Amino acid sequence: MKLKLIASILFCLIAKGLLAQQKDWVHYVNTLQGTNSKHELTRGNTYPTTALPFGMHTWTPQTGRNGDGWKYQYFKDKIRGFQQAHQCSSWTRDYAVFSFMPMVDKLVVDENKREAKFSHADEIAKPNYYKVKFDNQITTEISPSERGAHLRFTYPKGKKSFLILDGYTRLSGVKIYPKENKITGFVNNGEGFKRGWKSYFVVEFDQPIKAYGTWENKGNTITADSTSAEGLGKGAYIEFEAGAKVQVKTASSYISLEQAELNLKRELGADKTLENTKDNAAAVWNKSLGKVEVEGGSKADMETFYSCFFRASLFSRKFYELDKNGKPYYFSPYDGKVHEGYMFTDTGFWDTFRAQFPLNSLVQPEMHGRYMQAMLDAYDQCGWLPSWSFPSEAGSMIGNHAISLLADAWAKGIRTFDPKRALDAYYHEAMNKGPWGPANGRDGVTEYNKIGYVPYPKYREATAKTLEYAYDDYCAYELAKMIGDKHYMEVFEKPMYNYKNVYDPSTRFMRGKNENGQWSPNFDPTEWGGPFTEGNAWHWQWSVFQDTKGLINMMGGNQNFTAKLDSVFSEPNKVNVGSYGGMIHEMTEMVMANMGQYAHGNQPIQHMVYLYNYANQPWKAQFHAREVMHKLYDATENGYPGDEDQGQTSSWYVLSALGFYSVTPGSGEYVLGSPAFKKTTINLENGKKFIIDAEANSATNVYIKSAKLNGKDYTKNFITHSDIMKGGVLKLEMDSKPALNRGLGESDKPFSLSK
Repeated sequence: MKLKLIASILFCLIAKGLLAQQKDWVHYVNTLQGTNSKHELTRGNTYPTTALPFGMHTWTPQTGRNGDGWKYQYFKDKIRGFQQAHQCSSWTRDYAVFSFMPMVDKLVVDENKREAKFSHADEIAKPNYYKVKFDNQITTEISPSERGAHLRFTYPKGKKSFLILDGYTRLSGVKIYPKENKITGFVNNGEGFKRGWKSYFVVEFDQPIKAYGTWENKGNTITADSTSAEGLGKGAYIEFEAGAKVQVKTASSYISLEQAELNLKRELGADKTLENTKDNAAAVWNKSLGKVEVEGGSKADMETFYSCFFRASLFSRKFYELDKNGKPYYFSPYDGKVHEGYMFTDTGFWDTFRAQFPLNSLVQPEMHGRYMQAMLDAYDQCGWLPSWSFPSEAGSMIGNHAISLLADAWAKGIRTFDPKRALDAYYHEAMNKGPWGPANGRDGVTEYNKIGYVPYPKYREATAKTLEYAYDDYCAYELAKMIGDKHYMEVFEKPMYNYKNVYDPSTRFMRGKNENGQWSPNFDPTEWGGPFTEGNAWHWQWSVFQDTKGLINMMGGNQNFTAKLDSVFSEPNKVNVGSYGGMIHEMTEMVMANMGQYAHGNQPIQHMVYLYNYANQPWKAQFHAREVMHKLYDATENGYPGDEDQGQTSSWYVLSALGFYSVTPGSGEYVLGSPAFKKTTINLENGKKFIIDAEANSATNVYIKSAKLNGKDYTKNFITHSDIMKGGVLKLEMDSKPALNRGLGESDKPFSLSK
């Protein structure tokens, strides 16, 4: 008996220990973060995404009309459907969308009339589980798989119970199998697809179908007892027994209906209840979010960190599927054919090259390696490297930043692709103009290659383009240097310094310049647009990622440089709307932030606070990094200072909260700031751990007094990717006073081309 008692106690202790090890990071995440957005003012432009990390499909409640970029707005109080979604920006239309909407009492298909009222008090929004109870007492629950979802609709007792499937915009088709409790179909909505593209779906119910029919959402006409329909906006409806509780499993495929059914069987077939799917999704998310474990912050800090880490783990989206043998293959949005291998989509590199992809290189290196190969496959299939894929190539924004991802991956030891092929692809990109948009090839390529800058006003946003082309040319040079390719080193060695050609020493600003070398007249550094992209001269001054030291030299040395950095925060937050002709949301957000001309709500200036490290004032980088984290981020519906932008704004926070940032992707370095937590553990894919230990960290102790890396004194203002990947401990002694003499040696400064 004693032995049995001892064994029982030991078992309980072991079980308790195992449970303690299974940390629940998911409960910190609020997927409503940033959803209180509108056209005039964005707090993130997010929607409450229910999905797995980088999942092919996601699900969300829908408050906006079909086709509206603002799918879900927190200030609205009615929901009209629950969508399969893919949208990475409110400024672009979604694709492969269909939706469900439960109804009681009578069948109403019109999306404007079927809306049901709800309260946020009756809403749960987590990565693995969304739940809402309408005022009419219908409860909807959703839990995700990678290519599908498990939904449950609970209708009030005694009430007629309907479920509507809406085919969204454009062409769709449905087929109802009443005896099998099943619907199959397809949708064909989105932009830029090859002819004949379809997203196939299958839907299975665990309750019998009592009545059914089809309908169309243009005139909202209903055809009772119809089992199939195909055309514009075609959908289906089902009636169940009154007061039913119905589980719905659905999955989609871009390849075939058979593949959609395989996706459903593989991902959801074993889940008898929604709770099974919910628990499985929680386990996946806890493993993913657990790649970075933070300790020693407030509950609000933890919620902000993991809500941001969640958003940073959604894009780019997987666009591949697994065949019956478990091998990856995909329908290419670029050439309309099916290929073996991996493909990813739904991101704009202009935003995400800065932090989202560098973060992936750190915590998702296997997937990142697959992505690098996929980019070159995309080049083979459409003739251009991706710049903004959604899911095919749009060429939006500016720059040719695929090379940034490729060079950065190679510098970090992620070598899953042929670097010579990458350089050939980039050379084609850098020497030509493509047909789709300013970032498909190069706007102003002839002039850029001839005179060393893009002339303004001949080309809009010309100075911004010059700065970003020069950085991209550095990335090509650096990749060529790493593999010993002297030809491409020679090609890109000179143009990577072209930033110098748009700097005006008389005003100490980057400026617009015409073909004859004349500066644009009537210069006002607060004027938005014109030669700049979504910003002004105060914001674009710092876009010399590859050569901050060279920029310092041009501006007259460290003192002038840091004084100018200081001025960004001390200048009045006034706006000259410039070529935009009126206030755009980025301007409004800068004014609201009330941090001078610092406009963190958009990408061009997000690295700026870290530049003090290059000019003998690293303590100011530490101060401002913490200020931005504290003032501009939280986990609420108002949680972002502007567009979240496919994980970039979230990734800025995640990296900054670790205590460093990727100022120069391609260099293999991260520049130090000030960590947000007392202890951070990065659980690396190679099985090692890298720990940032800042025990005395607090709201006032934001300054690094001294540092040790693996027990040795560390004075550098940066840390290398290779040092992190080796595992170890970066111990930071934090203080409330700046260490004015720490990290001032030349070897302590981060990478710059100029010495």
